[in-house]
Amino acid sequence: MATERNFIKQNVNRMLLREYIKTKIERAGFGGIEVKRTPMGTKIKLICERPGMIIGKKGRTIKELTETLRTKFNIENPQIEVEDVDSPNLNPNIMAYKLANAIKKGWHFRRAGHSTLRRIMDAGAKGAQVVIAGKLTGQRHRTEKFKQGHIKFCGETKEIWMSEGRAIVKKKLGVIGIKVQIMNPKAKLPDEVTIMDKEEWEAKKLEMAQEEEEESPEAVKEFLKSIKETSKSKKKKTSKRKEKTSSQKEKKKEPEKEGEGKEKEDVTEESTSEENKSSPLKEEEKKEIEPQKENEEK
Repeated sequence: MATERNFIKQNVNRMLLREYIKTKIERAGFGGIEVKRTPMGTKIKLICERPGMIIGKKGRTIKELTETLRTKFNIENPQIEVEDVDSPNLNPNIMAYKLANAIKKGWHFRRAGHSTLRRIMDAGAKGAQVVIAGKLTGQRHRTEKFKQGHIKFCGETKEIWMSEGRAIVKKKLGVIGIKVQIMNPKAKLPDEVTIMDKEEWEAKKLEMAQEEEEESPEAVKEFLKSIKETSKSKKKKTSKRKEKTSSQKEKKKEPEKEGEGKEKEDVTEESTSEENKSSPLKEEEKKEIEPQKENEEK
């Protein structure tokens, strides 16, 4: 039970840390947080839209943040890393925060929902869903959903390819909750099948191996090298087989040519033999004709 309690404590601390950092760097465009425990300390990776606001002048704000994490959350040697978001329109946390700001400023919820959905889909997302719930127009609670493209609600595809972000808006009537779900543009659904040739498949294998080699440890690198060597040996074997088959075909053609030559020689020999046979007959006829001519002259 003690180990289970420790796990629960760690998860609770992580949730509190996430909420604290979200409120602290909300203006910088909070995109997400990753916490990793290492022997040197705990690595905290902050993903945001504007990293300059988190770092501050001469790294003042980031130093203050590290001190508060050390004192308030009892984190040993916290190492904060700030990472910029490649495409903020595909980050659900940033888009949920922007939608919350739009509703706070006085935008109509439908206009705000449709505009955020359009921006997400224009960025190249495969699918998106925006849910706004709360007292939107009157005293009654309502939920409005805006959908477009492919959306997965359960299963492995949802866990791998769907990302989710939440935000809250405090208004006079009450609290409005916002949930944004985005499907990754690189998502491959189970019903999508592509048929490739052998050469294309081998080329893709090598590309995948190279990508994994960059992110993998030495043991995996050696394994990937062996895969490359096997693919190269296979290519060599196939080229040798092709050469053998071509040489065998050439060899088969050569005896056929020799046979044709022999047949021609036999035909010439037969013709010469026939001529030789006919030549003695001609000589005998000449001998018979010569005395007749002599008699006639006499």
